[in-house]
Amino acid sequence: MMATLTGKPVGHTGYGMMNLTWRETPVPDEQAFATMKAALNSGCNFWNGGELYGKPHANSLHLLNRYFTKYPEDAEKVVLSIKGAIVPGERRPDGSEQGIRRSIDECLKILDGKKFLDIFEQARVDHKVPLKESMDTMAQYVKEGKLGGISLSEVTADQIKEAAALYPIAAVEVEMSLQTPDILTNGVAATCAELKIPIVAYSPLGRGLLTAAITKIGDIDPSDIRLHLPRFAAGNLEKNAQMGNEIQKVAKAKGYTPAQIALAWVRSYSGRSGFPTIIPIPGSTTKERVIENAKEITLNESELQELEDIMKKTEVAGARYPPH
Repeated sequence: MMATLTGKPVGHTGYGMMNLTWRETPVPDEQAFATMKAALNSGCNFWNGGELYGKPHANSLHLLNRYFTKYPEDAEKVVLSIKGAIVPGERRPDGSEQGIRRSIDECLKILDGKKFLDIFEQARVDHKVPLKESMDTMAQYVKEGKLGGISLSEVTADQIKEAAALYPIAAVEVEMSLQTPDILTNGVAATCAELKIPIVAYSPLGRGLLTAAITKIGDIDPSDIRLHLPRFAAGNLEKNAQMGNEIQKVAKAKGYTPAQIALAWVRSYSGRSGFPTIIPIPGSTTKERVIENAKEITLNESELQELEDIMKKTEVAGARYPPH
């Protein structure tokens, strides 16, 4: 699969580097760098991070700075997308002109010229601020050559249309997996197809639930942010782990891994009639996992139907996020 974001080609696999996501305890640089190198060598050149991923002094931008300091030759090979516009120290959006400027300026300061900021996106739409104010502010950075393009995150079909009418949208980042197929029916995928905007599908492995890596509370580190999500609450987690167990059976019978099966399902919608390009970005903290996830497999109609049947018969308990 090939896709293009802000004029740069996204490698044949179209996977991002989600080892840049939130971690209470950062992965050691040696391990992180090896993972990032393996991703790039596997054709995974769309890297997704965030100002909010990690503590202020150790978020994913700091990791990127150190990586590109060591491997400056890789900077031009990577399409870098960063989420921000969050109130510092809080998980509350700030889409005001001041908030957007603070966030982009901070990202640029940490990157320190080691890597161009190809794409910036608000992690969440700020409902207290007109979307036009946020978009106009980001667009000014593009005009000044400080930013390559604007992406959207966790938006509705109507918000995509409103934003696209104001400025070209490089991508829309939303959750999509066998446990979260919402965008296929809520108008988001259809709107992106209509406007020819690629979708960046985060958490395509259900944050570990679809690979049978997590089956009980004890499988999660006490500091892991997933323990704050409803689907990982006691009672819900056990129900949600059932789908992963079913996918594991399918994968074993076909000689693949559960992750490869789950990713193939997401990719099966990419470019299908009525759907846009869809780029899944699984999380990886080791080079072995990156290599596994980068191996593309294609599922035939009967295999896809088998997965659809699993979706119908297994319960998904709990919301994606807490009410706030």
